[in-house]
Amino acid sequence: MPPLPPFEVPEDDPFGPHNLPYGVFSTSESTERRVGVRLGDHILDAGAAALSLGSPYASLLARPTLNPLLAAGRTTWSDVRRALTAWVTVPAHREALEPLFHPLSSVALHLPFEVADYVDFYASENHARNAGRIFRPDAAEPLTPNWKHLPIGYHGRAGTVVVSGTDVVRPSGQRKAPSDPAPVFGPSARLDIEAEVGFVVGTPSQQGRPVALGDFRDHVFGLTLLNDWSARDIQAWEYVPLGPFLGKSFATSVSAWITPLEALEDARVAPPKRTHPLLPYLDDSAEEPAGYDLRMSIAINGEVVSEPPFSTMYWTAAQQLAHMTVNGASLRTGDLYGSGTVSGAEPGQRGSLLELTWNGRDPLELPNGKRAYLEDDDVVTLSAWAPGPGGSRVGLGEVSGRIVAG
Repeated sequence: MPPLPPFEVPEDDPFGPHNLPYGVFSTSESTERRVGVRLGDHILDAGAAALSLGSPYASLLARPTLNPLLAAGRTTWSDVRRALTAWVTVPAHREALEPLFHPLSSVALHLPFEVADYVDFYASENHARNAGRIFRPDAAEPLTPNWKHLPIGYHGRAGTVVVSGTDVVRPSGQRKAPSDPAPVFGPSARLDIEAEVGFVVGTPSQQGRPVALGDFRDHVFGLTLLNDWSARDIQAWEYVPLGPFLGKSFATSVSAWITPLEALEDARVAPPKRTHPLLPYLDDSAEEPAGYDLRMSIAINGEVVSEPPFSTMYWTAAQQLAHMTVNGASLRTGDLYGSGTVSGAEPGQRGSLLELTWNGRDPLELPNGKRAYLEDDDVVTLSAWAPGPGGSRVGLGEVSGRIVAG
């Protein structure tokens, strides 16, 4: 069935005018990259629309990347969003804009912003407890002593962040099983996923000035789905004492869409109850709810294997932002930070194969065979949606990647 005309979006479409996520695309006629917004199964050339309508926002939208818009600040983000909403809903604009819509099936989608720095966190208590039980089965407490007091994180590689649909080359590195007399070098045999949400920084901050919890929405433009590919065998041998390195830095996939925080007002929820007192810079008890009710799904080769709930995350994105700047580190436009693996309390809500298979002990049963960890040619797809206004859904798109031999 051919797609509906661009302005004829069903009311229950998760990519209706209430959403309008941003992306960057090119067409078969031109390799020029352009900022667009998604409406249903189409993408609107936002820069061309701004020029056609004589909008003052053309200087921000007629660009090959979202970074100029990200840097413009919260007030401008809201103004541009209001303008875009009017453009796609006011009938008077239809004649001018209809030629500027492109079916998604006819375009190539690109990394929507230039990534400045990349940080990844470890914010799910369920995931942290599962990992602790797997790797420290004899420990009385699976959580490390610091876990309830600060959002644990590490710095990744901005240069290996790739857009959805990019193949992921199986990484090689050193690994050593407990029974091996010495380390060996070769392709990872325990290649894993981590289902996450990435937060995209727009407004930079000044070095030496921490960002307070209440300023989160002044700096963070929106969110995107993120898969933090992980080589567990490489990671296990290298991580003591400085943490992840080559086992994490070979590829991080993000969705082609950035959903503005403004589109997710109806998805805001309170985080789980805190069980330990927090230091003042992390104490969000007097702040507006900073959690998000995002319903995620993980599919391997088209088979859904888990549905992690983001609402269960112990540490919020606002707390993560406050923590990573509390020492005076500055933010830059295009910074990306990942939530950490999203895992719920139930077995069918775990966000990694490490947990889903209990480190390979209980392989998944898929139509094309068992999986303890990923095999070459496996395709992993993360998708998600959030509650929207009036009982609608806000689609967050998807992020996918295929494993190829190194």
